[in-house]
Amino acid sequence: MSKGYAVSVVGPGALGCLFAGKIAKAGFRVHLIDYKQDRINRLMKNGIEIQEGDQTEKINVHIAGHIPAIQDLIIILVKSYSTSSLTIPPDTPVLTLQNGLGNVEVLCRKTGTEHILAGITTEAATLLGEGKTKYAAHGTTTFGSWTTASVKVAKEILEQAGFKVEITDSPSQAIWEKTAINAGINPLTAILNVPNGMLLKIREAQELLRDLVAEASKVAGTEGYRFSQSLIELAEETCKQTAENISSMLQDIRAGKKTEIEAISGEIVRRGMAAFLPTPRTKMIYQLVRSLEQRENL
Repeated sequence: MSKGYAVSVVGPGALGCLFAGKIAKAGFRVHLIDYKQDRINRLMKNGIEIQEGDQTEKINVHIAGHIPAIQDLIIILVKSYSTSSLTIPPDTPVLTLQNGLGNVEVLCRKTGTEHILAGITTEAATLLGEGKTKYAAHGTTTFGSWTTASVKVAKEILEQAGFKVEITDSPSQAIWEKTAINAGINPLTAILNVPNGMLLKIREAQELLRDLVAEASKVAGTEGYRFSQSLIELAEETCKQTAENISSMLQDIRAGKKTEIEAISGEIVRRGMAAFLPTPRTKMIYQLVRSLEQRENL
């Protein structure tokens, strides 16, 4: 029997398939939203699969090209560069768990700050093929109300789906913290073509990881954020815990796709410039990843 809540998960990537599949398995009515009609047709026929360890489970979810009008929760998991193209139904709670900076502000302009829940997830997933995702590592989904939206329904849905959930009074700080860590890990793994754990085994890569996270932390400081833990230590611990994981940015580079470098390193560089704070290493890494992207189109 389907439970009462209706949920749309926007984005058929690794995390989108993971969240849609687990929420559907928990008995909720789920729509996985895609924008490519040919892929929609294939996903409708084949369903989605979640591989965890030696087990692979096929889960049927509704696939659609747009978000249905009456939903209890919309979870945004598209790439950051696609946020501006989304069409969001009015008066519906929207939870963004996307990478990078700037997504919340775009969504607020679309649907109003009073409907926005925002945060991060450290769940790790790798897309093996269309609709096929590997659950690489368990994590925590941390979010809170951007202004006045209630967290109750979203928390209930995610917990019943088996996700570990933490509620924060400062979702913007959580987003900055993850962005600073991602600014070290994701572009370096993409450039070096290595899993996360290798960054700790190569001395120069580890040094650069620390420098990148330090630059990001300083830029966050210009916006008033202070962190109770060293983000450099958190970044290194993330590399240890997800040692075999292939970062989303490396997955994109390998697939010849556009990355989220603009919303991560690009935003850090731009915000640093606005605060008259130079970020030379971040700028260099940003330029290298952009070069990798453009190389695929030559």
